[in-house]
Amino acid sequence: MKIINVADSQIIETPHKLDVRKLYDKDSAQAMHILLLPGEALKPHITPVDVFFYILEGLPEVLVGKEKIQVQKDCLVESPKDIVHCLYNNSNAIARVLVVKAPKPTIQSKLL
Repeated sequence: MKIINVADSQIIETPHKLDVRKLYDKDSAQAMHILLLPGEALKPHITPVDVFFYILEGLPEVLVGKEKIQVQKDCLVESPKDIVHCLYNNSNAIARVLVVKAPKPTIQSKLL
């Protein structure tokens, strides 16, 4: 059994310049942990595969297409491939989000 602790995972370099840690990386799927401090946000982008966001902590706003909604802890948000999406933390507390892409993308996401 392989167990991965978020705190032991290294921050990876991304165009978003945030605390992003790769937890799972197989051809079938990829999982990332994103920590957003108050006021931080991803850059809007389009991913060539389906994505879902599972809110672990905080109240981030999630943009999928033209819809932007504040989402509470323990909720999952789906984002179909080829649709703009983004995460924003406009609250005064940290937000932690598990992001899963399936299958693992073979080309880069398109930043907007």
